[in-house]
Amino acid sequence: MNKISRPKAAGNRSVDEITGSRRLRRMRKADWSRRLVQENHLTVDDLIWPIFIIDGESRREPIPAMPGVFRLTPDLAVKEAERAARLGIPALATFPNVDMKFRDQTGSHILEADNLINRVTRAIKDAVPEIGVITDVALDPFTTHGHDGILRDGIIVNDETVEQVAAAAVLQAAAGADIIAPSDMMDGRVGAIRDALDANGFSDVAIMSYATKFASAFYGPYREAIGTSGLLKGDKKTYYLDHANSDEAVREAEQDLAEGADMLMVKPGLPYLDIIRRLKDEFQMPTFAYQVSGEYSMIKAAAANGWIDGDKAMMESLLAFKRAGCDGILTYFAPQVAEMLKG
Repeated sequence: MNKISRPKAAGNRSVDEITGSRRLRRMRKADWSRRLVQENHLTVDDLIWPIFIIDGESRREPIPAMPGVFRLTPDLAVKEAERAARLGIPALATFPNVDMKFRDQTGSHILEADNLINRVTRAIKDAVPEIGVITDVALDPFTTHGHDGILRDGIIVNDETVEQVAAAAVLQAAAGADIIAPSDMMDGRVGAIRDALDANGFSDVAIMSYATKFASAFYGPYREAIGTSGLLKGDKKTYYLDHANSDEAVREAEQDLAEGADMLMVKPGLPYLDIIRRLKDEFQMPTFAYQVSGEYSMIKAAAANGWIDGDKAMMESLLAFKRAGCDGILTYFAPQVAEMLKG
């Protein structure tokens, strides 16, 4: 058998000669040195906790598609707000699962001052005034068809929807909402909401625009959580962004800022880190990501099957948002992460 000779290194140069003595592993050699040079950090101040709410009392409903996440009655939502405050989580975002008897073609129940979302806001702000409350004015939890706007003759009508969500924003601000976060993606909604808030004495209420909400496959578990998964007729591509488009996302964000948005949001999160980076570089405005239900459930499912370390994947995914330029993250992992950071 012929003996195979060992290949010679090119020019017989040493590693120091090859690298110019720049050994990048030097600062990775120990935990203390890795911590000294870590570029991005995740803290409890980066977390916004989305919670789901239902009518009733002392009731906690599990959401099968989102292990560990529950629909909460107002009294239990208050208890979770108190828990969030103890953990140092800055804000909650509330999303209602509205009884079908209150849903119609136009989502008119959103204009009831004492609807579920407004009652929960008042209850939380009465009990935990120091925590921020973020509310959405999209109509999908209030419609019988699951769309974010008013449906007429098979079309989501823009201007009529804008008028309604602006009126709903005033009611939510009156209930105590600190931030209005319109996710419906109607043209002109941010400016209309800003005008309505200012005209009604709520100029200090901020707007977190879902500036770049993409038509995504990652929303499925959320739709189960708010009770729209079996209602949706057609899709939302006529008003959500095409997930192939990046330049269009920048234009959407630019328009919302011109109309008065105080903050930008990218939704979903991990598949759109490039969008986060572009918006942060372009506008230098407070920029947030929503780690949506599908992202959460994928990590939970893979961890439950023993395929990944769930805690490590959770923390790595959240730190990726910080690396991309996020000032904060809406995540269902918020209380778990806050506990880990505190511990």
